[in-house]
Amino acid sequence: MLTRRVLLRGSAVVVAGAGAMPGWLARAADSSETGGRKKILIAIFQRGAADGLNIVVPFAEKRYYAMRPSIAVAAPGSNMNNGPFAGPAIDLDGRFGLNPALEALKPFWDRKQLAIVEATGSPDPSRSHFDAQDYMESGTPGKASSDGWLNRALPVATPETSPLRAIAMSAQLPHTLRGERSAIAINNSQTFQLGNQDTTNILESMYSATHDVRLGQPGKDAFAAMKMIRTVNQQPYTPAQGAQYGPGGELGRSLQQVARLIKANVGVEAAFAEVDGWDHHGNEASQLSNMLRQFGSALSAFASDMGDRMEDIVLVTMSEFGRTAEENGNGGTDHGHGNVMMVLGGQVAGGKIYGTWPGLEREQLNEGRDLAVTTDFRAVLSEVIGGQFGPTDFGKVFPGYQAGAPLGLLRV
Repeated sequence: MLTRRVLLRGSAVVVAGAGAMPGWLARAADSSETGGRKKILIAIFQRGAADGLNIVVPFAEKRYYAMRPSIAVAAPGSNMNNGPFAGPAIDLDGRFGLNPALEALKPFWDRKQLAIVEATGSPDPSRSHFDAQDYMESGTPGKASSDGWLNRALPVATPETSPLRAIAMSAQLPHTLRGERSAIAINNSQTFQLGNQDTTNILESMYSATHDVRLGQPGKDAFAAMKMIRTVNQQPYTPAQGAQYGPGGELGRSLQQVARLIKANVGVEAAFAEVDGWDHHGNEASQLSNMLRQFGSALSAFASDMGDRMEDIVLVTMSEFGRTAEENGNGGTDHGHGNVMMVLGGQVAGGKIYGTWPGLEREQLNEGRDLAVTTDFRAVLSEVIGGQFGPTDFGKVFPGYQAGAPLGLLRV
C-alpha cells in the first residue's frame, strides 16, 4: 500500500527542508540558459581517514622517512625504484610534494588553481570514525548536532530558489546537508525516479494533496527535481576538453553528474560527494596509490570539463582525521589526528601551501604519535563559504567557533 512516506523513506530521492520554490522550473528547464550564473561550493568527503602525510609528502623532513621506512613516498629526484610507490613525490615548493598517483592535479597547482592546507583537522581528539565524521559534517567538534554546516551555510531561500540548489551524490542525504534548508540526494541521476510512471503519478498526487507541511513541500520539491533531471537527461552530454571521468571511479561518476547539472543551469549552489575506503591499517602503499589515482583523475576531469565555469566554483576536500606519523607492523598506519585539505577553483589563490607546519619530531607530534592540528578545518570552510555565498553569520554556521586571521585561500 502506497503512503506519502514512501518517497522520503524508500527511494533514491531524499529531500530535507521546506523552502518554497515556485517559478524556477520553466526558467531552469531551458538548459541552454547562460545568464545569471551562481557561485557554487562543492565539498568532497574522504571517508575512512586518509593518510595526509602520504598524500602531500613532507619530503624535507628526515623524521618522515625514519618513521615510515617501508611506506614513505620517495623524495623528488630519487631513483624511481626507491620506495613502494610508482615513483618519487612531485615537488611543489621544495618542502612538500604530491604523491605520484596525484599527477593529474599538478597542472592545476601550476595554474595556481589548487591550494593545499597542511596540518588541518578538528580540535576534538576522537579517533572514532563515526564520531569524527559526525562532528566534522555537523561543524560542531566534540558534540552532536542534528544539522550540517553546509545546510546552515546556504543563503536563505527565495521564491526563485531551485529545489536543486543543494545536491548530494549519495543514496542518503549526508549529515553535511541536513537541516532546515532544502537539499536533495541523487544516488544516480539516470535512475532518479520512483518505480514506473503510474507509481510516480499516484505519489505526486498524494503529496500535492497533503496539508502536512513537513511532507508537502519536500515532496513537491522532489517531484519538481525529478522533472528537471528528466529534462536534463534527455539532452546529450559530452564532457568538454576531452575530460575522462571513467578513471575516477565512483567519485568520477558522481562529479560527472554534478558537472552535468551545473552546465544545465538548474540552480545548483552547493554539492556534496563522498568516496570511501581510506582506512589503510595494512598494505597502505598499493591501496593508497589506487585510491589517489582515482581521486586525482576525478577532480582533474571535473575541473577540465567545467572549463571557465571553474571561475564560479570552489571545491574543498576533507577527511575525518589523519593517520599516525609512524607506520605500524602491517605496512599501514593507524588512526591519527592532523591531516591535509585541498581547495580547487578558478578564484583560489593556489600554487601555495597554507597553514603552519608543526614538524614531525617526537615533541612536536600530537600525543607523541600524530601530526598536530594547527589549522581548524572550520577556518578553511569559513573562507570558502564566505567567498561563495557572501557575507555569512559564522556564529550560526559553526556555533562556538571564533575565527582567526584569514588564510587568504581565495583571491579578493
